[in-house]
Amino acid sequence: MEIILGSASPRRKELLKQMGFDFRILISDVEEVYDPSTPPEDVASVLAKLKAQFLKNKLGPRQLLICCDTTVILNNEVLGKPESKNEAKNTLRSLSGKRHEVISAVCMVYGDKTIEFKDSTSIEFKTLNEGEIEYYINEYQPFDKAGSYGIQEWIGHIGVSKIEGSYTNVMGLPTQLLYKEMEKLRSV
Repeated sequence: MEIILGSASPRRKELLKQMGFDFRILISDVEEVYDPSTPPEDVASVLAKLKAQFLKNKLGPRQLLICCDTTVILNNEVLGKPESKNEAKNTLRSLSGKRHEVISAVCMVYGDKTIEFKDSTSIEFKTLNEGEIEYYINEYQPFDKAGSYGIQEWIGHIGVSKIEGSYTNVMGLPTQLLYKEMEKLRSV
């Protein structure tokens, strides 16, 4: 089967490559919108499925499409990608010293099959000081990241005090679950 990654995320691309897969990329330019009444824990699933629905008609036979979305949830609120330096600062301040959830949802399409799954990881940050927040934003420009941070970057190394669940899930792709689901497809 040929693998198609329906994502422009460099982190998802790198993780899939590290899993040993050859693949090509097909980017969805669908507008990522969801009903505001959607429960926060379901938003990633809704968006992953939206991307897959947009791209599935471009698939040929024996092509596996993998689409994913990641959300950061604090106090039952989805924290999106920051639109400004100030918004990134405010988001990191709100995460400082607190626990939040990161949910990555995957929607795979193969032939007439659609497979959906998600993973949740609990992250706790130490109390971040203003200098750490400022340094991270200036040096790493986390404007393409849900929750205004990448766990694989400096802020993850110095700021994450506790993690419960999958590390790769926080990076944007629950690799262990993905591998398990891909193995099921290979045996069909």
